[in-house]
This record gives sequence, C-alpha cells and structure tokens, in this order.
Amino acid sequence: MKFEILGSGCTKCKRLYDNVVEAVKKAGIQADVIKIEDMGEIVSRGILMPPSLFMDGEEVFSGRVPSVNEIIEVVKGA
Repeated sequence: MKFEILGSGCTKCKRLYDNVVEAVKKAGIQADVIKIEDMGEIVSRGILMPPSLFMDGEEVFSGRVPSVNEIIEVVKGA
C-alpha cells in the first residue's frame, strides 16, 4: 500500500502526514508514506485544494485533514 500526501509543506500537510503514519501503525499494515511538496507534481495531478491524500494512486481526501480514524476506515475498505 502506498500513501502520498500532496501539499506545500504547511501545517495542515504535516498534520496529515502524522495522521497517516499513525493510522498505518494502528491498522497494523505495511505501507509507504510519501510527502510530495513539488508544486509541478501537485498541479499535474489537478489538486485544487491541498492537502490531498492519495492511496495507491487514487485521491481519497482533498482540502482537509482527515482524522486518524477516517484514514483507518479508508484503509479497511481497500
């Protein structure tokens, strides 16, 4: 499983990264968690409201920081 956090490196982006890391740990799964702060990459993916969270190439959250529990629910549904 691969998670990508796309954003400028702002406080929300950092909090999203921390929430994803915690959700992965709590869910007991193996996953790569990557931060993407390159504006060219963010724009090329059509992100209008960062931060955005992608799971295995699919956008699952955008424009807000989901809670750890919300992220776990998405992981369980995968």
